[in-house]
Amino acid sequence: MITFERVSKRYEEGHDALKELSFHIEQDELVFLTGHSGAGKSTLLRMITLQERATRGTVEVAGRNLAKVGSRRIPAHRRDIGVVFQNHQLLFDRPVFDNVALPLIISGYDHREIGRRVRAALDKVGLLDKERAMPITLSGGEQQRVGIARAVVNKPRILLADEPTGNLDPALSAEIMQLFEAFNSVGVTMLIASHDLALISRLRHRIITLSQGRLVSAGSGL
Repeated sequence: MITFERVSKRYEEGHDALKELSFHIEQDELVFLTGHSGAGKSTLLRMITLQERATRGTVEVAGRNLAKVGSRRIPAHRRDIGVVFQNHQLLFDRPVFDNVALPLIISGYDHREIGRRVRAALDKVGLLDKERAMPITLSGGEQQRVGIARAVVNKPRILLADEPTGNLDPALSAEIMQLFEAFNSVGVTMLIASHDLALISRLRHRIITLSQGRLVSAGSGL
């Protein structure tokens, strides 16, 4: 589903964010991505969504060579991918429903389908009763659940998460990981960047480890 083959990324100022990186993630697999701050985790995720492009090497997603995806086709590529951020990136002047609906509105769904999909996504994350609430009134864990609902409302084949539990306490972090496992169990391929080794090492999934842009270990399930 996701393949990096000898991928390197060098920025204009000369910084090498990724160096000769090769790994493969199978369809329906859940994989954790870890490493120190600055190891290249966020750059790797941005390459999957075509926010960044490889300097050298090949990135393939769902059989698609991303080097051959032109700018006009990037929106269609991104519709296959949901993204969860550490800081939620919610619109605090709009209620929960509108935040979750945003990807569907951008994609041009009619209002009845939007309502159905938004409520289904909120139900999956346990926030169906919060659809009219403003994000500022929610706890940090609830705000993250809204972000997850928004990421999955378009029924993506792939879900990426960049430090999704970084601002949460251990109990809430474990709950969020359980949500991700639930989505993975119904066929969503997942790549989750996390520095919380104590948490992810308890879960039975493969761990990819980066250091200074290089692959340290492609790991295996525990």
